[in-house]
Amino acid sequence: MLALYAYATPNSIKALIALEELKLDYTLHPVNVKQGEQKRESFIALNPNAKVPVLVDTESASGESFVLSESAAILVYLAERHGQLLPGSGQERARVFEQLFFHASALSPSFGNAGFFTKLAAEPQPLAQERFSAEAERVSALLNDLLSERRFAAGEAYSIADIAHFGWFWRRAFAGISLDAYPHLSRWYAGVEQRPAVQRAIARIDALATSA
Repeated sequence: MLALYAYATPNSIKALIALEELKLDYTLHPVNVKQGEQKRESFIALNPNAKVPVLVDTESASGESFVLSESAAILVYLAERHGQLLPGSGQERARVFEQLFFHASALSPSFGNAGFFTKLAAEPQPLAQERFSAEAERVSALLNDLLSERRFAAGEAYSIADIAHFGWFWRRAFAGISLDAYPHLSRWYAGVEQRPAVQRAIARIDALATSA
């Protein structure tokens, strides 16, 4: 049995999409980060870093419950265990990891910081706002150029790299990003968003926020 601890965040949606794409049975446990539930002792016991999502697999290969945090790690774990959304070897597999690392090192932090310094910082910090907003636009332009040559982020096949990128573009307004200037990125986003599994994941995760 799989259990996912999550909320309506860019990182949480990634894990839900993977679970839905793989057609897995799972239980969804809401962790309302707006109310600080990620800092509760019961959740800290699962993830000392106090962040969602967290996946718990009570039927892991070891025979013991397996607790995993970090959205990219969860994507890789699910894809490898079920033999989908990640090539088994070779250059195609390397391209997926290339995009996962690009997401974790560049796209995700630039989007998160752009949103924080623009919308959440207690005091205006123009230098930080300018830096991270510009970086969010830069990495978006890079991905747009890449998608002018590829159907999906890592090549011609849909993979966990697309799921990772989709999470932050789903919440791109937080970072002040529009797709209007990025036609290839816009085409890619629309195609991923229309996938039935993605639609199911969005509906489930949106329900967590509206029920809070």
